Amino acid sequence: MSSILRAPLDRRSFLKLATMAGGGLVLGYYIRPAGAAEVAKPDIEKVDGVFIPNAFIRIAPDGTVTVFSARPEVGQGIKTSLPMIVAEELGADWKNVRVVSAVLDPAFGPQFAGGSMSTPMSYTAMRRVGATARAMLVEAAAQTWGVPANECIAEAGVVRHAASGRSMKFGDLVAKASTLPVPAAESVALKDPRDFTLLGSRIGGVDNLKVVTGQPLFGIDQKRPGMVFAVYEKGPVWGARPLSANLDHVKSLPGVRDAFIVDRTVPEGQLTGLVPGVAIVADSTWAAFSARTQLEVKWQEGGFQNSSWEDFSRQAQELAKAAPGSPNVAVARTDGDVDKAISGAARVVEAAYSYPFISHTNLEPQNCLVHVQGDRAEIWAPTQNPDGARKLASQVLGIAAEKIQVTITRIGGGFGRRLDSDPVAEAAVISQRLGAPVKLTWNRTDDLQHDHYRPGGFHFLKGAVDADGSLSAWRSHHVSFGSNLGADDYPARFVPNYLLLNSKLENGVPQGPWRAPGSCTYAWMICCFLDELAHAAGRDPVEFNLALLGDRDLVPGTGERGRPYNAARMRNVVRQVAERSGWGKPLARGKGMGLGYYFSHQGYIAEVAEVTVSPKGDLKVDRVVAAVDVGSQIVNMSGAENQVQGSITDGLNAAWRQELDIRQGRVVQANFNEYPMLRIPDAPRAIEIHFVKTDNPPTGLGEPALPPLAPAVCNAIFAATGKRVRQLPISRTDLSWS
Repeated sequence: MSSILRAPLDRRSFLKLATMAGGGLVLGYYIRPAGAAEVAKPDIEKVDGVFIPNAFIRIAPDGTVTVFSARPEVGQGIKTSLPMIVAEELGADWKNVRVVSAVLDPAFGPQFAGGSMSTPMSYTAMRRVGATARAMLVEAAAQTWGVPANECIAEAGVVRHAASGRSMKFGDLVAKASTLPVPAAESVALKDPRDFTLLGSRIGGVDNLKVVTGQPLFGIDQKRPGMVFAVYEKGPVWGARPLSANLDHVKSLPGVRDAFIVDRTVPEGQLTGLVPGVAIVADSTWAAFSARTQLEVKWQEGGFQNSSWEDFSRQAQELAKAAPGSPNVAVARTDGDVDKAISGAARVVEAAYSYPFISHTNLEPQNCLVHVQGDRAEIWAPTQNPDGARKLASQVLGIAAEKIQVTITRIGGGFGRRLDSDPVAEAAVISQRLGAPVKLTWNRTDDLQHDHYRPGGFHFLKGAVDADGSLSAWRSHHVSFGSNLGADDYPARFVPNYLLLNSKLENGVPQGPWRAPGSCTYAWMICCFLDELAHAAGRDPVEFNLALLGDRDLVPGTGERGRPYNAARMRNVVRQVAERSGWGKPLARGKGMGLGYYFSHQGYIAEVAEVTVSPKGDLKVDRVVAAVDVGSQIVNMSGAENQVQGSITDGLNAAWRQELDIRQGRVVQANFNEYPMLRIPDAPRAIEIHFVKTDNPPTGLGEPALPPLAPAVCNAIFAATGKRVRQLPISRTDLSWS
């Protein structure tokens, strides 16, 4: 990320910017290159009536340090953790640090939140931003005292010269520091992590008080003068178009200002973005929602009205019988001779696994506020991808992207759903027609029936173990609706005889990234089938999996896009979680322990679940123990634990009871009474987290702890009852035993 930190400001430009800051010291992330598009500057902060749009750090004469947080806060804690990195290198006193959310501006570099990428992409860059400011403050103090800068240190908001016992507060140094040239970021020495005092500690979220006291942080809280309120009715079948509607009647209803048909798709031909529908605009959200209940639309349902989960399942079963190389049966990877290994195996296991489409079910429903004024537009949105939102709005409105301003609000749940910006497109087209600020709000049915879903899928598996109890062959046929298993996905490269077949089912289901995309289902299938093979071999599952991981440390990737797999890191967390959980301890009948592990989003994580299943089949998750390797540094221990706990709970939520039924090209479920969410009594009784520090770059924690949970629970259920869960959700399997 060092390339984002541009060349130092010239003295004249820096002095001008510092003067604009009302006498404070401002450190920019980078200066926009000459000729780059200008963006309408939002009201980030005013100092003496002047904006400061492109600075990560401002230090005021009273010692207050303002740090701009540029990435969307989705509950993952990034608004706290990234400023902590800056403050650590700066040597600031956290009590004097104020964090301000930034708007979309190229001066801040990448501003999306997804894929657990915020920390790995920003960690070094944020350290350099803080260290550069620290170097300037130290140099200012050194020049003031006439001593070498290397004899001074910055800590707790003060620069000290130990030899003379002198010290100066940051606020007292800003005037002098503002006259100094900005050093090149790469030239500034970073702290030794052994000297960290803030990173790794427990810091509460900077917005916690505002959240619990109901302050207007979220997208759904936003208000603007003259604002009107809108809903947008889309077809029940994906790809449907409205042919007619009772618009005159709807317009006559109380509080309704307008109702009209939108019959275009942006991007053209896509099922995501702006899709055809009917807009209703009213004086309040309640008036718009009420009028919608009387809306009658005649739809042209398109080509997907016969789609159903039952039909998808039938197609998958037929594909499973097809030979490799048959139409729609691609050979993704082949190693050794699978058929020969299976024919000579000591034990062979065959199984079929399936999992349904599920929804993101964000607590904050989709919403957006847009104000279009001629050839300019302003957007206030809870978006994980503000640049994508601006580009989509540009397409919908026919307005140049640089004339669209995006303010990123706090987000009440994303999990990948808010990487797509369809609510922005809907609000934009409505505001353009009315010329007024439009606040669009989805209801829960919109959220469930027009989500961009986690894909369902089917895995048909055959595995073999030899006379020594080792895994000798693995054959997998993955039938999916979107992305398939990759040629390097585990356990590829670890089984001598390996065959991976991939097939895709034609469908019209809108799909998108769901927390730990791909991994969230692959881990369940892979670890559960490995558990089946371990028992077939008569071996302890931990021992069996450690043997499979072998004695190599780094296993290189294969092919152009191959990824290396650090088997040493995975072995370490598997051993750690077995030890920490008391793996192998005697348990009463109806109780069991299960192992799950996976490499996801650069994190190596293993989990053991301990469950109790009553003779009637009632499931309780008593305990989950996690061993987590996400590199050399936990930024905020409080936030890190929160993310692992949340992933485990969310993983259980998805695996236990959640599924969407598709009939006649539409989702059947309409609200939480038909799509149950995990309740407190069903949450794990205890979650124990053990972070394993390794000499690897720090990575994110929003996703990698989720994939191991489902297999850990399902394998524990088998240990408790002898029953295999091969279909998600778990509730579809009768767990009763006697």
